[in-house]
Amino acid sequence: MRFSLLIQILSKGMLISIEIFFLTLLFSLPLGLFVAFGRMSKNIVIRNIIKFYISIMRGTPLILQLMVVYFGPYYLLGISLPRNYRFTASIIGFALNYAAYFAEIYRGGIESMSIGQYEAAKLLGYSKTQTFMRIILPQVIKRILPAVTNEVITLIKDTSLAFAISVPEMFSEAKAIASAQTTMLPYIVAGVYYYIFNYVVAFTTEVIENKLSYYQ
Repeated sequence: MRFSLLIQILSKGMLISIEIFFLTLLFSLPLGLFVAFGRMSKNIVIRNIIKFYISIMRGTPLILQLMVVYFGPYYLLGISLPRNYRFTASIIGFALNYAAYFAEIYRGGIESMSIGQYEAAKLLGYSKTQTFMRIILPQVIKRILPAVTNEVITLIKDTSLAFAISVPEMFSEAKAIASAQTTMLPYIVAGVYYYIFNYVVAFTTEVIENKLSYYQ
């Protein structure tokens, strides 16, 4: 196979990987915040349900979760879904999994804040929502950014697990070409793509972290 054709195929797969990456973040970051609130809820029922959800998401392999989301509707409910559900299933699986991890990161950041800040905000007439959005959340974002960055970088590499339900992302394409052509070159090129993507994300988050340094 010509190198230019290899680049073309892997680039197309990389676009799908990037799409999975951004859609996962779009859904998992806000969902993780709601899960964190549930995890800290004073209602013991809600708190235990969320704890169980987080335990399942963190205690079982992501690849298994993807397969459950994709095959579950048919085997458990007898519902036949279209072929393009593969991509949707991958987004659902990734979002549910990463929301659990982000929730614990959020919880750690929120619970690390001094109770004195809440009390001072109350004395100044801030509501609970205003206190959280204007005072607590900006500081939490600064504190949790390194941990979130690690999860985001892991997500970039985890997009390759979508091959388990036959989503044609980059690793799936590289694997297929390598098997057909009996060569390691597709894996090497895919590795370079992943590294560049990781580097861009890490650089971007570092810039954001520097921008938020005034909270220190």
